[in-house]
Amino acid sequence: MPLSPTRLLIAGALAVSLSACVQDDGSVALGTLERDRVALTATAAEVLVALPVPQGSPVTKGTVLARLDATQQQAVVNQAAAEVEKSRANLEKLENGARQEEIAKAEAAVAGAKAELVEAENNFERYQDLTTRGTTSQAQLDSARASRDAADASLNSAEQQLLELVTGTRPEDLEMARAELAAAEASLATQQKILSDLTIVASRDGVLDSLPWNLGERVTVGSPVAVMLAGDAPYARVYVPEPHRVKINEGDTLSIRVDGLKDPIDGQVRWISSEPSFTPYYALNQSDRARLMYVAEIQLPDSASNLPNGVPAQAVLP
Repeated sequence: MPLSPTRLLIAGALAVSLSACVQDDGSVALGTLERDRVALTATAAEVLVALPVPQGSPVTKGTVLARLDATQQQAVVNQAAAEVEKSRANLEKLENGARQEEIAKAEAAVAGAKAELVEAENNFERYQDLTTRGTTSQAQLDSARASRDAADASLNSAEQQLLELVTGTRPEDLEMARAELAAAEASLATQQKILSDLTIVASRDGVLDSLPWNLGERVTVGSPVAVMLAGDAPYARVYVPEPHRVKINEGDTLSIRVDGLKDPIDGQVRWISSEPSFTPYYALNQSDRARLMYVAEIQLPDSASNLPNGVPAQAVLP
């Protein structure tokens, strides 16, 4: 478990200031009671509009701790929801195909084109007969032929339009519409997640330790809006002297003495560092090695849940 720069400085200071105490009584590891600090950060630069829970209150997972102004993001969500409805309606339109009125209109167009073709063919036959007799010109016959061909083409176009309506939507268009709907739904889900993140809720059971921002302030992105102390019982963060490091492993049970309590409390080592908090760059002799400190965390039982943070504690070493 990596240590923050602040904790490294504390560890180094303790290693120096407590070295005399460790040499006088090397059977204890000094430290303090701590709890996991959970910082709940802001995901948007919005104004803080609600702080429903006061500092120091116990909270459970899911409790609303702070709310940021969601007006702008709510509008984005509404727009994304409208895009979903638009895509869904377009897909339904393609799936349903043409309306009966559209098909009837196309059928009427086909019937009209057929009538025009019959008339054009009759005119052509008359002009052809008249041309054979020599009573009309070749130009009039050519014009009648062109009218007949145009009417035939119009009929073919009307029949194809009717066939397109009857056959329905192409499968490729349906797949495209489904993909557009899926993309719109994914965008809506993303915007809804951003909206929900504007409400800061407790991610674990614990105690609301601090609220760094005041009501009405515009927070910065990534800054802590609420800081929790998680867990029922604290753990003892102690600094184990180097001679005792090889005797302590994760899972071992150690006796913890807490200032202000008469009887010690048994705790279980949940983590111990594999590297010392203070490591000189030069070779260590036996005297120097004894001054190295290894950070360890010893979890106390639930019966110690009422103990506060920061109280000095000592772990009795084997």
